[in-house]
Amino acid sequence: MTSDGQSVERLREYLRELKPEARAMLIAELERAQLRGDDMTGSELVLAELRRTIRAEAQQVPRIGDAPRLFFKPFEPFLIDAPADHPRIGRIARASLEPIWAWIGRDLMPAEVKALSQDINRALLADDRTRADQLTRALHERAIMRMHEALALVGTDEKAQRRLAIQVGTPRAAEDIAILLQILENREVLADLARRLPNNVRVFERDVVEQAKVHIDTAAAAGSADLNAARKPAIVRYGLVLLLGRLAAPWQLIRLATRAAESDVAARIAETPYAVAVTIVLGEMEGTVAGLRTAFKGGRPMASMLKELHDAARGVRTEMDLSVESSWSRQLTAIRSDVSNMLKAEIDATPGRVRRLLRPPPAKEIGPGATLDGIDVDDAEARVELVAACRNYASELALSEVTLRAHSELTQYLETSTKVLLDSLRHSRDADRPFRQSQVEAAIRLCRPQFGTEYADLLAKAADIAVQAAVAAPERKSARA
Repeated sequence: MTSDGQSVERLREYLRELKPEARAMLIAELERAQLRGDDMTGSELVLAELRRTIRAEAQQVPRIGDAPRLFFKPFEPFLIDAPADHPRIGRIARASLEPIWAWIGRDLMPAEVKALSQDINRALLADDRTRADQLTRALHERAIMRMHEALALVGTDEKAQRRLAIQVGTPRAAEDIAILLQILENREVLADLARRLPNNVRVFERDVVEQAKVHIDTAAAAGSADLNAARKPAIVRYGLVLLLGRLAAPWQLIRLATRAAESDVAARIAETPYAVAVTIVLGEMEGTVAGLRTAFKGGRPMASMLKELHDAARGVRTEMDLSVESSWSRQLTAIRSDVSNMLKAEIDATPGRVRRLLRPPPAKEIGPGATLDGIDVDDAEARVELVAACRNYASELALSEVTLRAHSELTQYLETSTKVLLDSLRHSRDADRPFRQSQVEAAIRLCRPQFGTEYADLLAKAADIAVQAAVAAPERKSARA
């Protein structure tokens, strides 16, 4: 037996030895984690072996995850791993699913959920997928009816909307329920459209754009006898969201809008059903800005998000004529201003931070064995990387002036200070050498994003030579004495 096979067999033996209550608790927790979208390596294998064990022993286990997972399956292409309070057209935060399911089972239709969930679990335990799917469809139909009733009771009453938000437990309860309802009502049409749309579109050009539009138009026209006027725009909207996740450059979705209008003029585009494509792209950009803000506060890399925003801003301005004032033009301007306001002060302050970090102090100010604070070095490196990234994307993010100035100051200072730091290290003594060496190591890290790996590697070799010279100097003096 292979080592993998031995590992699986040991897992089976361990799970068989667990008490039934422990098995039930473990499977419930793993299924809850899957429902939340948590990435847990090996969880599928453990769940599969747990299910095999309980089937073999005919153990009745409450299946936390099966019924909701089947219920929410049509929503998978529309889920996002983002904060639940940020609005995204046609999207639901994955974190909202668990509280929404709790609301459905507790307040919306408790009797139906309990009965059908039990039936679904029994069907799955019996490995009857057809029966489970039939029961899930019945649960969907009841949910559609109850959600219509719930939203009708709320209407535009702000107090009722607040009560609903408290019951559901998500920041955008009414909007989330409306999205769930629209997807459920059109789930079969959307599932068929998902099969027809192209996958992994690297370049969204004329022929592919036309093909995608034909598929979405066909889906919106399908079943015209039973689709009311309000549901057809919903199919276009969710069809565009489906396609969005398959584009290598999501901003190119607006090409469907310009194709539908046969014009790049914003006013003409706004008159077509595909105008929502522009709104979706701008909403995605706002979501990226929110992610950028979170990454910025957490000190995480931002280059990929900056590139995404740069490409999207350039794409929107290139593909569309936004010269005349429009709501889209104002929204794009606000997005660029948000990014600029967020980063401008930090970029402007970066050269000063680097100077304070790398300033070589007199030996008498350095404690024996002292070194630079690693957190300060990490912060400075992240800031220099930010300047380097913004230098590539500054034009579309309203950061050109401050970025060019910061980059020029960093270039001049790092070029001159590294020579001073190496000289200080070369003449250091045992007491101050660790601090001098930590400054040079910090300079190497800062030079890598500023000048490239080759320059940083040469600097590292020079630092090694400087250390050797510093260590050898006392020995030479001793030999001469």
